[in-house]
Amino acid sequence: MPKTEKGRSHSIRPVSKRPPAWCRYTTEEVEALVIKLAKEGHNSSRIGTILRDQYGIPLVKPIMGKTVTQILKDAELAPSLPEDLENLLNKASRLYVHLEKNKKDQPNKRSLHLIESRIYKLSRYYRREGVLPQDWKYKAKTASIR
Repeated sequence: MPKTEKGRSHSIRPVSKRPPAWCRYTTEEVEALVIKLAKEGHNSSRIGTILRDQYGIPLVKPIMGKTVTQILKDAELAPSLPEDLENLLNKASRLYVHLEKNKKDQPNKRSLHLIESRIYKLSRYYRREGVLPQDWKYKAKTASIR
């Protein structure tokens, strides 16, 4: 009997650290594709998905020796904020706008608190790792909306 778990479809990443034999792309071609997709406005996770689904490249790192984000940094196309932090900021700002209209929405107040705690935790990590400047602060009113 199949499991009825929610969430991902239980797919796993390729086990091997080497590029598969059936993938015929060279490092130059993969790098050109990544840069082209970044210039079209796609973020790094979307680039990985497009490369997997449309070009048959399972993972960039075994072929290139570096990740999509590292390729974008080398080409000076990387965003100023890490993608996961930016997604949380956008989510928090949407919730903040919602709560200004619906002041008594208690479940979403709690959701906002949980999201903001993740933002604080992630920003502490990125400041420690040097990805964000040490004086970077999250302010709920100035969070970006896309």
